[in-house]
Amino acid sequence: MKIATFNINNVNKRLRNLTVWLRRAQPDVVCLQELKVEQRAFPESALRDLGYRGVWLGERSWNGVAILARECDPVMTRSSLPGNPNDHQARYIEAAVNGVLITSIYLPNGNPQPGPKFDYKLAWFERLIEHGAELMKAGVPVVLAGDYNVVPTVQDIYPTRSLDDNALIQPQSRQAYARLLAQGWTDALRKLQPEGPLWTFWDYERNRWPLDKGMRLDHFLLSPIACDRLVDGGIDRWVRGEENASDHAPAWIVLDR
Repeated sequence: MKIATFNINNVNKRLRNLTVWLRRAQPDVVCLQELKVEQRAFPESALRDLGYRGVWLGERSWNGVAILARECDPVMTRSSLPGNPNDHQARYIEAAVNGVLITSIYLPNGNPQPGPKFDYKLAWFERLIEHGAELMKAGVPVVLAGDYNVVPTVQDIYPTRSLDDNALIQPQSRQAYARLLAQGWTDALRKLQPEGPLWTFWDYERNRWPLDKGMRLDHFLLSPIACDRLVDGGIDRWVRGEENASDHAPAWIVLDR
C-alpha cells in the first residue's frame, strides 16, 4: 500500500499538478492539506475520473484536508481533532482504508511567534498528542500523515540563521513533536534514511528551490504494527519543479500488505 502526503496549496489552482503527479506516482492513498476550497468546491469529479474517491473537509480560502483512496471509499472516522469543540479550522481528518487508519494533518504554522498564533499551534499540538495516545492504545495499524509545520531537528533544514525566530523550529515545537514520537510512533522517512536532507518544502521566496534550500515539514508517524510493514519511502522532488507548483513536494511510504 503506497501512502502519500501532499500539501497541495490550493487544490483547484493546482489541479493539473495534482493529476499529473497522481497518474505518474499512482499512490493508493493520498493525504492532502491546504485545500483552500469550500466543501462543495472540492474537485471530486476530476479525481474520481482518475480512480480516486475521497473524504474531505473544506474551508473557504484557508486550510482544508482530504484523504483519497484509489478504487475504494475511505471510511471517515473523524472530521476534527478532539479536545476543543470551538475550533472549527479544517485541519484534521481521519479515515480507515483497507484496514489501516490514516490521518491527514495540517498542523498550525504558528507564525509570528511569540503570540496568539504560536499559542494556538502549541495547544493544537497538545490535542494531537492526547489523541495520538488514544490511537496508540487501539493496537491497530495507524499512519499519522500530514504537514506538521515542524522541522524536527537541525538536519531537517538547510543551514541558516535567518529563521531562528520562526515557529517551525522553536524548541517548544520540536519538543512537542518529540513527545508525540515518545508514545511509540516511528518517523517513517527518518527510519528509512537516518542521515542527510529529506526536504519536502522550499519557500517561494529568495530563490530557495533553485538553490535547494529546503526543510522537512511533511511526516509519516507509524504505530508499531504499521512500522513492521514499512518497506519503502521517499519524496517526489520533481513535482516541486513543475510550473505552478506547490511549495511542498509529495512524500510517500510503502507498507507491505
